[in-house]
Amino acid sequence: MVDKIAGLVGSFLVAAFVLGLAESISSGAAGFWGGLPFWVISVAVLLLIFYDYWDSCLRRK
Repeated sequence: MVDKIAGLVGSFLVAAFVLGLAESISSGAAGFWGGLPFWVISVAVLLLIFYDYWDSCLRRK
């Protein structure tokens, strides 16, 4: 149970950081098109993070 809670909290903290960073880059000097590659990478990384959480904590083995 501790793994599920800690994994969920950690995943959401990483997601908040990465999405905030992506939004900051896109609204700053880079603009939307300059920040688009970072958004694509960020979404891919977040998908991997949540898949790993599901695989290690929620999936029945």
